[in-house]
Amino acid sequence: MSVNFDPHRAATARSVSVARRGEEYADLFGQAPVIFAALSGPRHLLEAANQAFFETLGCDGGRLGEPVGEAMPELAPQGVIDRLDAVYRTGVAYRARDGRLLLGRPGTQWEGFFDFTYEPRRDTAGRIDVVVIAVEATAYHHAHLLAAEQRVLLEQIARDAPLDEILRGMATAIEELSPDMLVSVLLVDPDGQRLRHGTGPRLPDFYNEAVDGAPIGEGVGSCGTTAFRREPVIVTDIATDPLWKDYRDLALRAGVAACCPHPSRTRTADCWARSRCTTASPRLRRTRTWRSAPPSPA
Repeated sequence: MSVNFDPHRAATARSVSVARRGEEYADLFGQAPVIFAALSGPRHLLEAANQAFFETLGCDGGRLGEPVGEAMPELAPQGVIDRLDAVYRTGVAYRARDGRLLLGRPGTQWEGFFDFTYEPRRDTAGRIDVVVIAVEATAYHHAHLLAAEQRVLLEQIARDAPLDEILRGMATAIEELSPDMLVSVLLVDPDGQRLRHGTGPRLPDFYNEAVDGAPIGEGVGSCGTTAFRREPVIVTDIATDPLWKDYRDLALRAGVAACCPHPSRTRTADCWARSRCTTASPRLRRTRTWRSAPPSPA
């Protein structure tokens, strides 16, 4: 018995199959709010993905056709590739709720929470590909954390806890929800001329000590200017902004790159300059459209 095998016909059939699946995926998930990606072969080549995948996960659309572990190297140390390998090897789906991922390259990483499904899908030849469907649950996760922190703060207020304890709890809650933020609270001195340190849990002691007693006035950093104008004064680049000329070296030594203070008043009309300082430039997410990789003999 002889068997005739035409490799060109087999490759063409595979290409048509991949292209047809790409069209199906685009129809189903192209504009869907869920995160979607189709991975092919044992190396999990990024065959197709929708706009939500690129926007939410920050993956470069030019990496289509590459192994997802190379396109997003931060996934491997977090066990994602191992789980994809298990789905590919066993054909058994993997599901997780509120899974935590650190995304982005070192120095610009951010934390997200997702509900995941890794679903095996067999083609006509019996080969298994893995379809990834995820819903971002970061806001939901943070809302639960915030509600818990608010309950703690209310309990502190109800038992008449010291002001510094309440302020520290508030700042810590915000920092836990936004790990790239450093939060401080400066209080207006009774004479109305200077700012006093209220709290700054993650700022260095030398920074908190240096700004304690800073004058209120135009051009005295973001916080002194905010308290003077009684309106938010947002500085996106401390290294170049003239408002920080007298405090620039201090801020940079503390690792503070930007500052966005907001004034608020207590019932006794004392003005707080609540300062949220960030250690990194704002992250801009790229907008991507549906993309499908060229067929690959995975």
